[in-house]
This record gives sequence, structure tokens and C-alpha cells, in this order.
Amino acid sequence: MKIHGLIIDPQISFSWPGLQELTGKNPDEILPPEVRPHMGDMYDRLLNRGELYVDGAHEDMLRLAAMLDRLRDRLDDVHVTLDSHRFVDQAHPSWWRRTSDGSPPPHYTILGINNDRVVRMDPQSDGSLVPTGDEFTTRIPSFMYKGGPTKKGSKGYLEALEKNGRYPHVVWPVHCMIGTMGHLVHPAVMAALLRWEEQFCSVDYVTKGSNPQTEHYSGVQAEVVDPSDPSTQINMELIRTLEEADIVFLAGEARSHCLANTARDIVAKFSDPSYVKKLYLIEDCTSDVPGFEHLGEKFVQDMVGLGMNVSNSLDFLA
Repeated sequence: MKIHGLIIDPQISFSWPGLQELTGKNPDEILPPEVRPHMGDMYDRLLNRGELYVDGAHEDMLRLAAMLDRLRDRLDDVHVTLDSHRFVDQAHPSWWRRTSDGSPPPHYTILGINNDRVVRMDPQSDGSLVPTGDEFTTRIPSFMYKGGPTKKGSKGYLEALEKNGRYPHVVWPVHCMIGTMGHLVHPAVMAALLRWEEQFCSVDYVTKGSNPQTEHYSGVQAEVVDPSDPSTQINMELIRTLEEADIVFLAGEARSHCLANTARDIVAKFSDPSYVKKLYLIEDCTSDVPGFEHLGEKFVQDMVGLGMNVSNSLDFLA
């Protein structure tokens, strides 16, 4: 029996609570002030929560690491996706400017199209979005109408997102930036992966998200595929590899976005729809982005309806 693990974005930006929270100490007790100038981004990341911290993710990662150790001798392959962004990105505040005063949008602003304009959309309790009069444009004016995956700029991209009907465009805090600590795998999970590799195995790391003009929640394709960029296109090699497994466990962050989209895309491209029964969601090794819990719940409801299994880190293959 072939057992594979698919771990989605187990990175510090999403899952690290910070040493202040873990120890209850103030910064000077943890790291001497004289080292701060030498540490740059590392100082903030060690002490504080990840830039896009998902509540519960640290505990998810500890449970995941323990499960990896328990199943070390039984795992045939482990695939780990890595969110990999640049500072300048359409999903970051620096891309956008409010037309009224030139300010960037606050974190977690939802943008959409209304009356042919890009405006802030306010979420309602029923999950619907209501357009506001708060209008935005791109920092570089030409980016609004030119370039990107649709060749019609950011406006064309938002229109494509709306047509796809999966997610609206969210302006996130800068996170998982390539080369920074936020991009690293959570230390407990990394240690468990290395212990598995000591058996002469190799983790299959899959990067995603480096194209700044399309969101890439899914581990196998971007939200809006860019025909000129293979990194945004469907990763059939990974999907075919998963098809060869008998069991595939799913874990990582966040259930509401990257894990959900990865699983949906994989199932949609399986050569046999019954392969969904190979998938096991490890429910205590994944959490939702705060405020988007309804998306995570809908994902589980939909996928269980198709045949996906749900387990936890203690019971899975126990």
C-alpha cells in the first residue's frame, strides 16, 4: 500500500506564534538588544506572530509533526507546497492606491468590480459582498488595464476571478516572501521531515505564488492561469503521482484557502473521479483564516459529499 502526504504551506508566516507568546517574556529577555541590528527580518519573525498567522496553526503543526514521526516508516512520499511571494504583488497593499487620497488598502480589504470600477467590497453575514463607494486603482497606472494573465491588467484579472466564482480578491499582509524567515517551514514540521529524509527519502517541495499578477492559493494551479507562465498552469505531474498512491493525507494551512483549493483542483483533474476516496483530511492539522471559516466548512461539506475521508492525527492509520 502506497501512502503519500500532501502538506500545504506549513510555513512560519502562517503558523509561527512568536517567542513572546510561547515564553511569556519581553523581547529583551529573549534576545539581547545588541543583536537586533544584525538580524533584520529574523528579529521580528522570531519574536512575533507570522505576518498572516492563522489561529490554531502552531498547534496544527505540532500535531502534524508528531503524526509524521509516528508514520515515518510507512510513508512512501511526502509533498510540501511552499507559498512563495514577492514584495510587489497584486495581493499586497503596495499594488493598489485609493483614488480619493492615494493611500494603500488596509490588510484584508476585498476588492471587486462594480459599475466598471474597482471598489472595496464589504462582506455580509450571509457571505455575500456589497460594493462600496471606496474606489481603488493600481499604483502604476498602466497596470490597471495592461499585462497580467488576461493581458487586460488588474481590472481584467478581477473580472476573471469573478467569472471563476471561487474567491474574491483579498489584499493580504505581505507574507511568505522569498528569502525571508516567513518563507521557512515551521520548525517542528521541518524537523520531522528531516527525520523522515534520514531514511534516504526526499521531500517533494512544490513552490507556488511567485507570479505577482495572479493569486496562487492552490498547490497545483493559479486562480487565473497565465498562458505565458508555466508555473501558474496545472501541475499534472503532481496529480499523476498522487493517483498512484492508495492513500493521501491532506494537512496544512489554511483549510479555507490553500488547502481547499488544492484539494478541489486535484479532484477535478483526477483521471478517475473515484480517486477522491484516496484523500484523508487530517482535521486537527489545519485551520481557517479568521473570518473565512465558512469557506473551510463549505470545502469539507463539498468534498465529503464527493467521497473524501476525514480523520485526525491520532486515529489516521492507527
